Amino acid sequence: MRGVFVNAWKKHRGGLALEPLEALVVEVIEAHPEYHEWLISEAAASRDFPVDAGVVNPFLHMSMHIALREQLETDRPSGVRALYQRLRLRGGEVHALEHAMMDCLGECLWRAQRGAMQPDEQAYLACLQRLADR
Repeated sequence: MRGVFVNAWKKHRGGLALEPLEALVVEVIEAHPEYHEWLISEAAASRDFPVDAGVVNPFLHMSMHIALREQLETDRPSGVRALYQRLRLRGGEVHALEHAMMDCLGECLWRAQRGAMQPDEQAYLACLQRLADR
């Protein structure tokens, strides 16, 4: 997946035409200037980003933005789009909203991985509902 980010960014910077997925990737990259250096680094493909050292993996972070946007486009799990639209009505910056929603997504994925099970869509939606109810 790292190669997708690196190649899309390289094409974008070179003024080349992008495939639809690459355009989405570039949109997310542009919202994260703090990660641009990783996308032009030879070490990007092999660097570890240990969570226990408090290091954010830029590729994982940006992939979660993409996963969230794909969820919203397909409304999967069912109801995620309505919750997003409800949260958007409160105003605020979209990028910050995505980060709040990604906290719920990350927790859901972490629990699934820890329990060696499928992600609990209902727990994920409940987390998003709590955000909307604040």
